[in-house]
Amino acid sequence: MNESCSYINEKLKEHNFLLSESQVRQFYTYYEMLTEKNKVMNLTAITEFKEVVEKHFLDSISLHQVMDVSDSVKILDLGTGAGFPGIPLKIAFPEIELTLMDSLKKRTVFLEDVISALALEDVTVLHGRAEDFARDSLYREQFDLCVSRAVAQLSTLVEYCLPFVKIGGTFVSYKSSEVQDEVKAAEKAITLLGGEERLFQFQLGENKRSFVLIEKKKKTPPLYPRRAGTPSKDPIR
Repeated sequence: MNESCSYINEKLKEHNFLLSESQVRQFYTYYEMLTEKNKVMNLTAITEFKEVVEKHFLDSISLHQVMDVSDSVKILDLGTGAGFPGIPLKIAFPEIELTLMDSLKKRTVFLEDVISALALEDVTVLHGRAEDFARDSLYREQFDLCVSRAVAQLSTLVEYCLPFVKIGGTFVSYKSSEVQDEVKAAEKAITLLGGEERLFQFQLGENKRSFVLIEKKKKTPPLYPRRAGTPSKDPIR
C-alpha cells in the first residue's frame, strides 16, 4: 500500500471505517481520475489530496453516523456532479444498488469511466433532469434512499428528490452547519410533498456539517415536481 493509500486508510479508521486494501485503492484511483479530469472540465474546486479525502470522501460516507446505509437497498444520488456522495458510499458499502443522476452529459461520461475503472457493480448512470425522470414510473417512488450534496435551497431539493423516494424511505440532504433557517423555509414543501424532517449536526475535522433527514410518510401529489426549472426559480413557500 503506497503512502497515499495509507493516509486514506488511517483517516477512514479514525472515523470507524475498516475497509479492505482493495476498497482503499478504489478511493485513491477515484482521486487520481477526479483530479486528472478536473484539468479539462470543472468537477471540483477542491483538488489537494488531503482536502479531497476529508471534504469529499469522508464527508460523503459520514452518513453512516446517522443511519445504516447498508439497509438502503436502492439509493439515488441526485445531482451527483463528480459522483459525491454516491461513489464513496458505493465503495464503502458495495452491497447497495446505486443510481447516479446528473443533467450534464460530460459529467455522466466521466462517471461511467470511474465505474468501469473501479469495477463497481450494480451502478446505473442517468443523464437528464430530475423533473423528467420523476414522472417515469420506473423511478418515481422507487428508491429506499435519495441523497444529494447539490448546492440548492432545501425547498428546491425537496421538490426534486422526494418524488423518487418510496413511502417509508428517506431523502437526505447534505448541508453545512447553518441550516436551521433553510429547514424552516422548506417546512411547507416537506409537508406538501409527503415528508417529515429531522436535523442532525456533527463535526468533520474543522468543519461543522448537517444532515437533513426527511422520511417519506405519504405519496407525493402527482403535480410535483413541476415543469423543468420551476422548483429552482419558484420554490414552494
